[in-house]
Amino acid sequence: MLAATLGAALAFGAPAALAGTAPVSPSGQVVPAAPAKAAGKAAAAPTSQSATWAAGTRAYLVITAPGDSSAVRAAVAANGGTVFSNFDSIGVIVAHSASAGFATTMRGVSGVQQVGATRTSDVPADAYNPALPANPAQSTTPAGEPVRADMSQIKADQAWAVTTGSSSVKVGILDTGVDDQHQDLAPNFNAADSVSCAYGKPDTRAGAWRDVDSHGTHVAGTIAAAKNGKGVVGVAPGVKISAVRVAEPGNSFFFAENTICGFVWAGDHGFKVTNNSYYTDPWQFNCPDNIDQAAIIEGVKRAQEYAEGKGSLQIAAAGNENYDLAHKTTDSASPNDSTPVTRTITNACLDIPTELPGVVTVAANGTGTSKASFSNFGSGVIDVAAPGSDVYSTVPGGKYGTKSGTSMATPHVVGVAALLASTNPDITPAQLRDKLATQANDIACPSDSRCTGTAANNSFFGEGQVDALKAVGSTPPPGKYFENLGDFAINDNATVESPITVSGVSGNAPATLKVGVDIKHTYIGDLKVDLVAPDGTVYNLTNRSGGSTDKIVQTFTVNASSEVANGLWKLRVNDNANSDTGKIDAWNLTF
Repeated sequence: MLAATLGAALAFGAPAALAGTAPVSPSGQVVPAAPAKAAGKAAAAPTSQSATWAAGTRAYLVITAPGDSSAVRAAVAANGGTVFSNFDSIGVIVAHSASAGFATTMRGVSGVQQVGATRTSDVPADAYNPALPANPAQSTTPAGEPVRADMSQIKADQAWAVTTGSSSVKVGILDTGVDDQHQDLAPNFNAADSVSCAYGKPDTRAGAWRDVDSHGTHVAGTIAAAKNGKGVVGVAPGVKISAVRVAEPGNSFFFAENTICGFVWAGDHGFKVTNNSYYTDPWQFNCPDNIDQAAIIEGVKRAQEYAEGKGSLQIAAAGNENYDLAHKTTDSASPNDSTPVTRTITNACLDIPTELPGVVTVAANGTGTSKASFSNFGSGVIDVAAPGSDVYSTVPGGKYGTKSGTSMATPHVVGVAALLASTNPDITPAQLRDKLATQANDIACPSDSRCTGTAANNSFFGEGQVDALKAVGSTPPPGKYFENLGDFAINDNATVESPITVSGVSGNAPATLKVGVDIKHTYIGDLKVDLVAPDGTVYNLTNRSGGSTDKIVQTFTVNASSEVANGLWKLRVNDNANSDTGKIDAWNLTF
């Protein structure tokens, strides 16, 4: 959470369940945030139809067999509790009680399988009469939406030549809410399927889904900001986004009942994919040998399985503690809604939802294909990676801002999944998971002993960095897109050229000719890279810049309007120093 206790460093378990909102600076340090509202400082308690708030009221998951839970709900009322919400389809009841013995008593009730407290703090009074989030005034953004480096890095800008996504694909953003009035989000916003699940019960009032922070709006822009000539463009700017606010106001806590409500909503409302850039508060890790946490694991797991059974794939952030999720030892930041304690944990303890079966776990890349310094990792845990450092996107009020974190990497993957679903309308969640893995570009381990595995699958990057162009099949409209996937070795102090023959394009090349370059070479400061037109005119793309950085994976824009489009184009790479070599891995032209 955005709490006053956030330190300067990204210490593991810092109380920030938003996987990327404790905004992370390029150095890997947390940017200080405004203090969260202290627990127990809620305003005077209003009365609801079902309950009257009282100090000491706690929330519990009561787990039963799926189906009719009327008998167990009656037992809740008979034993000092109230039913706040229930999800009979998965056998989960959200109960409130101020009785210290409520959980113990309910565990002895016939038909009850598990009972667990979801908090170590009181349920806020706001739960019974929630205030609607603010609807901020909107700023006006000048025209122009330049392609950003993160979009070029995953070739989203090239994928748009194939598809910008289908409006029939629904993406759910389970987060702090979304500013649906934002000029770059409004064209793609689906209000009919948006909701607040704060406190664990659907609130369908208009605007209940709006942002109580800025995190969810930022995530939304990366996924599907409209291609409307201003601001930014999302990975899948043609799909529909719905806000499912699972964060509570004032502190942005994501408790288990909120997540359960969100997953069930996703399944019932046809979301093809959901973005989950958070962990389930108050436990960084939920351990099955703890009676409360075991119920949390079971409840959230059932909700995730329900959503997947309805056709929805969940994608989640790995977290920002630079922690090995495959070798867990300690948790020093839980519970984050009261007083954290240091405890010994094992790999049986799960970061939820990201470590649940079926959920795609996303790590963050830093510059290029490096590991972001803050990104969690783990062999067999990380599925794919995506850009997560200094990502520029939408924030409430028609504004834009930069954030870093695995929270920012995850929506890139969600956007690619949405493009996959757009080009494969009948794809299942399992198939979508598989395609996300197969289209990813391999990233070998750096010189870091913590990275284990092969280039094809390792503990830092999983299957690799997602590739939107591969995801949509690399089949742009005929006559418009050309590529050479052949490898051309770049030797020391030598020049190499990779050719592309263009045909079927009338007239001259455009003033915005896109040149996609994928060069694997250590120390790219050795390289001069040029585009050579059919008549021999040379257009420089980069000239010995980038220093010791490895690889050039970038899309350049060239004004080639004076060139006849048809003919033999070449990518020329000149190596100007000893020691470092590489290859042209691929390149392409988009007219």
